[in-house]
Amino acid sequence: MDNRPVGTRQARDLLRVAFGPSVVALVIIAAVVLLQLLIANSDMTGAFGAIASMWLGVHQVPVSIGGRVLGVMPLLPLLLMVWGTARSTANALSPSTSWFVARWVVASALGGPLLIAALSLAVIHDASSVLTELQTPSALRAFGGVLAVHLAGAVIGVGMRMHRRIAALPWVPDWLPEAGRAAAAGVLALCGLSGVVAVASMVVHWGTMHDLYGITDSLFGQLSLTLLSALYVPNVIVGTAAVAVGSSAHVGLATFSSFTVLGGDIPPVPVLAALPTPPLGPIWVALLIVGAASAVALGQQCARRPLPLSAAAAKLATAAVLSALVMALLAYAGGGRLGNFGDVGVDQATFAPAILLWFVGVGGLTVVMAGGISQVRKPRPVAARKVGPDPVADDDGFVGDSESPTVVMGSPGPAADPDPARDEVDLDPDPVPEDEAPDEPYYEPEPVPRVREPRPHDLDDDPEAHFVTDDDDWPGATSGEGRRPAD
Repeated sequence: MDNRPVGTRQARDLLRVAFGPSVVALVIIAAVVLLQLLIANSDMTGAFGAIASMWLGVHQVPVSIGGRVLGVMPLLPLLLMVWGTARSTANALSPSTSWFVARWVVASALGGPLLIAALSLAVIHDASSVLTELQTPSALRAFGGVLAVHLAGAVIGVGMRMHRRIAALPWVPDWLPEAGRAAAAGVLALCGLSGVVAVASMVVHWGTMHDLYGITDSLFGQLSLTLLSALYVPNVIVGTAAVAVGSSAHVGLATFSSFTVLGGDIPPVPVLAALPTPPLGPIWVALLIVGAASAVALGQQCARRPLPLSAAAAKLATAAVLSALVMALLAYAGGGRLGNFGDVGVDQATFAPAILLWFVGVGGLTVVMAGGISQVRKPRPVAARKVGPDPVADDDGFVGDSESPTVVMGSPGPAADPDPARDEVDLDPDPVPEDEAPDEPYYEPEPVPRVREPRPHDLDDDPEAHFVTDDDDWPGATSGEGRRPAD
């Protein structure tokens, strides 16, 4: 249990987020640089400038030495920096953290690296006065690269810890987290299968890799080439992914695709032995299966929860766009100018569109076949149940209910309903469809007794026949009874 005050604990978390990943990277870079200088039996002149340049190089900032630009930086340190920033940001947050605290954490994740970037630029500018071959990089490119790398890590960290609250926002569709997981599955499948193909190609071209190791005879030199190759493995995987989806990769004048290979000079890095050599065999065309399999993985993730057609299409399109965007950013970060060899990278004009084509086409077919589209069933019409009686009209034109007849003095009342519960309203919330409802008994409505009103007296009748005298009693009448009419 942490017994420190809240303010002290939060300040420590913010410092860890701001400087933790960057300081760890500086320590590792410093150890490598000092070990290199020590083995080379060189003095420590310009060590700080080299450390600062390599730290900026981790953020894909080109390094210029003697007029030659090293713009192709390894992607592995970049990915480790993004992962470290995301992990430290996620550890400083909790699912119930307020958005105000989350903004401060993100600001710390960006502010600390930007401060170190400013110090690195100052150190490189100072070291360039001693080492004339070392040139100060562009400040805009340096701050832009550092900001982009740590912003990506901070956003990933916030999403990892607070994804439930983000999904609960009113303007966020409920399928957006599923689209993010599908995009991650598609990217991982594409990179993983491309890595398998790259390793298999290195095994096939083992002789070429042995020749590349032959440029040095020292054990330290071979270890340095091995470490350099390990750092550039993600770059090779991205290039293989470009070839797998139908695009192309190039190293200077050498161009590689699934359909053609144009030879050229390549740098002496053993990991580049995975590049195909002309003439191109038909086996490389089968590399397109990697793109199709990655699209299937994305489609299966999109089909885990069936949705209506419009929502399923939106989720698939969002996942495909996110995957293409991530791969395009990785390809941009892993490319650049490599001294006299020229530009190294992939064809950005066809790389992202090819990924979109595979993921939307094959992924959409997978969603349909895997049942990712739900059927919207229209409600079946249900016949309204008869609650009240039918109207009945008599001979005089009076319209009334069969069970509520007009009551006239001296007329008998309506017969009792044999089933009083028939008039109660059915409150069943889930009515049975008409074709499945049981047959109800049919009740014949009771006839309405018709009572004719008395007709008016005939004016021709003798009025004396209606007179009653006091002396004329009814035969057999007793005292107090009514009188009989006169004869």
